[in-house]
Amino acid sequence: MLQPPHSSLQVAAVPAQQVPTRDRDQDAPWHTEAVCRRDEAGLFFAPSKEPTAARLSREEAAKRVCARCPVMVECREHALLQPEPYGVWGGLTAAERRVVLARRRRREMELKKAARATADRIAG
Repeated sequence: MLQPPHSSLQVAAVPAQQVPTRDRDQDAPWHTEAVCRRDEAGLFFAPSKEPTAARLSREEAAKRVCARCPVMVECREHALLQPEPYGVWGGLTAAERRVVLARRRRREMELKKAARATADRIAG
């Protein structure tokens, strides 16, 4: 999924995704194929007191690594389900993941409300 860098508002619209099955050993965990296993871990996690410009640059570099990763979707879903509080996971920063989770929760609440309204109409 090679795409230009996104602002958090653009990325935040990412819906829950089904994790595709791959032609790999199903007993091996998804992270064994992660491209980031071969890169500097410091690229994905902020050092303390990192200046904003340096953080943004580092995060964009990490996202470029994620963009070429064959398990990016699995990584992203892992980080959203845990939820991972720090670092770049699946091409999303911690702040972007918080926005995605908030939108997912809001959408889930809207769907439940619509289902209740439909059930009430049918019953009433």
